[in-house]
Amino acid sequence: MSKEKPPNVLIIVADDLGFSDTSPYGGEIDTPNLQKLADEGLRMTGFHTAASCSPTRAMLLSGTDSHIAGLGCMAEKIRKAPGIFKGKPGYEGYLNYRVAALGEILQDAGYFTLMSGKWHLGLEKALGPHARGFTKTLSFLPGGGNHFNHEPQLYNLQEKPTAIFKGDGIWMKDEEFINGSTDLPKDFYSSNTFTDHFLDTLKERTVDEQNQPFLGYLPFTAPHWPLQAPQEVIKKYRGMYDDGPVALRDRRLQSLIKKGLVPPGVDPAPLHMLNTKPWEELSEEEKKKSSRAMEVYAAMVDLIDVNIGRVRTYLEETGELDNTFIVFMSDNGAEGQLLEALPVLAGYTVEDIVKRYYDNSLDNIGNYNSFVWYGPQWAGAATAPSRGAKSHSTEGGIHCPCIVRYPPSLRQGGLATGAFTTVMDIVPTILDLAGLKHPSPIFRGREVMPVRGKSWRPILEHPEDQNVQIYKDKDIVGWEQLGIAAVRVGDWKALFLPPPKGPGRWELYDLSKDLGEVHDLAESRPEKLKEMLQHYETYFQETGMFDSFTMYHEALKQRRVEKRGVSDDRSVSYTSTLWQSLTFLQARFVNLLKGNWSEE
Repeated sequence: MSKEKPPNVLIIVADDLGFSDTSPYGGEIDTPNLQKLADEGLRMTGFHTAASCSPTRAMLLSGTDSHIAGLGCMAEKIRKAPGIFKGKPGYEGYLNYRVAALGEILQDAGYFTLMSGKWHLGLEKALGPHARGFTKTLSFLPGGGNHFNHEPQLYNLQEKPTAIFKGDGIWMKDEEFINGSTDLPKDFYSSNTFTDHFLDTLKERTVDEQNQPFLGYLPFTAPHWPLQAPQEVIKKYRGMYDDGPVALRDRRLQSLIKKGLVPPGVDPAPLHMLNTKPWEELSEEEKKKSSRAMEVYAAMVDLIDVNIGRVRTYLEETGELDNTFIVFMSDNGAEGQLLEALPVLAGYTVEDIVKRYYDNSLDNIGNYNSFVWYGPQWAGAATAPSRGAKSHSTEGGIHCPCIVRYPPSLRQGGLATGAFTTVMDIVPTILDLAGLKHPSPIFRGREVMPVRGKSWRPILEHPEDQNVQIYKDKDIVGWEQLGIAAVRVGDWKALFLPPPKGPGRWELYDLSKDLGEVHDLAESRPEKLKEMLQHYETYFQETGMFDSFTMYHEALKQRRVEKRGVSDDRSVSYTSTLWQSLTFLQARFVNLLKGNWSEE
């Protein structure tokens, strides 16, 4: 292979994968292909994403903050209260045209670009992956769906479905919509089908296309709920989780320590519970169903690994492996929400739909016509020693696995780096390795924003040196989604979780000593908290954020009142609590900036 040929790029994304789910990160799930990738490459143990799916994907493909790239708030939230976000740059609910997408940049640089899997960055043709630089695609536009393409609720309800589930008009092949019910394989299973199309596209390249470097984007929908997998794979994990999530958390944590990925003296966060009963208080039937859900989850992760192995084999056979920059990552922390109350289709909840159309009996769990999730405690086991899970700005929501393989830069494989890195870094790293510059301020005739991420080249070239840091002590990185906020500078992190996720006040942590975020230093280090909140204000201003927190929850409360005709005491109480929390936050923030710290 010619040395002059720029590197190929392969980005693989798992959906809601926990930090310790795979063997390179201490997990028991059978993932030999990821282990081999790590043995030949580099495990990033300080890698961070956004706290939820689409903001991370916007950051991944733009190299900048989600509030700049169009996902300052998830589209699913924006649709519930569109008036709040109308006309607000950065809150379009799709990957906007103020950024240059990675596919567009590499397409213009002569790359063959392909994508197969979950998009979640726009539901219209002009917002789909083909419009943003991916020439060949099989794209599932929304955020999640049945892994066997079984969606009875779409064809029995009169209401137009939201974008959470599959159906006509939300699948695209190249630049055209296809029919999800008739144009997909009869033996559809998400991870297998996405990989089939990905490999078929590479194999069908013309001679000229084979001479081009390629950008391959393979974003799986697994292991996102509903948890589903072939029974023969599920049986492989039968009985493995019968002792419950606490035992799993403890095993995973010891494995992480043994591998040197977590310090021996780490003080782990309490298990993520979110209004669930402890394992020992569950009935035997409840335990069986819960452990079965975890078995299905493990099978889904297993199949991701199998399909990654298929891609690797192809690259080995074509001689392209060692000239391919490979990134494997999760888009956020493990999914720990209770989905029973999640609105899905025009007033119907997941619970309503499960009762109507699905069979969640023990023996059927994992099949095409089951619909289960595994809940906060299993998610907490996967994020240990971190606190919280997906949708939290705690480390459990944003601290994710990431493996990189690229022999031309990595002189030694099998190492791990604890350097703080972010998903925004992937674009500048790829451009750096390809010898390209980011096109800002003008790209394809429009103004585009520069990247905020940083190239990983210094880490890749010196992976053995734990002192290499690409983010310096003054570099500010922030997170925010509807008031769930955090800011980090060096090892210091300030965190705000509104109720019910948290206490509704700013917290302060030194992550060099407290990975679990269990020792709040806000009261003992008021000057440091003041400094961190000043950094958050800088982040707020630089990214064009606006305070949508209170308005959003007030709008939801009003919708409930209008729908029911009377006020829901619980929703009023909840929104009132949020309002009080925000008022406290604002007052505290102003006082801090003025230097008027109070212990009240």
